[in-house]
Amino acid sequence: MLHGSIPALITPFKNGGVDESAFARLVEWQIEQGTHGLVPCGTTGESPTLSHGEHQRVVEICIEAAAGRVPVIAGAGSNSTAEAVAFTKHAAEAGADAVLHVTPYYNKPTQAGLIAHFEAISDASGLPILIYNIPGRSIVDMTPETMAVLAARDNIIGVKDATADLSRVEQQAAACGADFIQLSGEDATAVDFNQRGGVGCISVAANIAPALCAQMQNATAAGDFDTALALKEKLMPLFDALFCETSPSPVKYAAAQMRLCDEEIRLPLLPASPAARQKVDAALSGLGLI
Repeated sequence: MLHGSIPALITPFKNGGVDESAFARLVEWQIEQGTHGLVPCGTTGESPTLSHGEHQRVVEICIEAAAGRVPVIAGAGSNSTAEAVAFTKHAAEAGADAVLHVTPYYNKPTQAGLIAHFEAISDASGLPILIYNIPGRSIVDMTPETMAVLAARDNIIGVKDATADLSRVEQQAAACGADFIQLSGEDATAVDFNQRGGVGCISVAANIAPALCAQMQNATAAGDFDTALALKEKLMPLFDALFCETSPSPVKYAAAQMRLCDEEIRLPLLPASPAARQKVDAALSGLGLI
């Protein structure tokens, strides 16, 4: 089962292209630190600015480097259903364990349109599918009732929930069943999410503090919420700093400060501002990461 601390991996760039060696090293370090799974080509991986060839190569590198030690959930979402299907087929051929599909952004489909979109992806491949519900970026909110229709399909297995509405955990469990996998998409509320029935987090902060994020998730899985809450309190300055400006600018800066990769980011995003850098530096220093 997909669970625990699952970083939405950054995509390292160098001189305008994907830094393949840095990305492979990042995957190896993540596994060494106790990460439970990996998501290449999510929003944090700057998927909107990757060419199709780059997107496919990043997924392939992640699968090759992970070598079956942890599950790889390939980002494959698009606001074009045909493109989402193509990315899903590639992920299956490359050996991904599952795919993550965001609700189509910009187009603003109805709930019936969302069902048709995900059914088309489901029909095209038997690969397990996670729905990514993030109304703040996609402008579309998939309701628990719509999710229940999709959850009836064998290969639509769960959700990455970034609605910031913790009541959704119980609502989605009631609608979709206890076996429907619910992963948080927000670091700051991940412990509370698990207390309500979630089983993990697809995380930005785990790019930078994978061991602590894994420990926090392990504590919730063991029912030790006192330890989990203490770790959350310790990590909160980092959670806050990494979202003080549009992600992934702050997390790219943090990774550069930790010598994980270059800071390079693609337009229309800009490198972290001086004020953001101060916040990130303070958070990294407080955790002993620099």
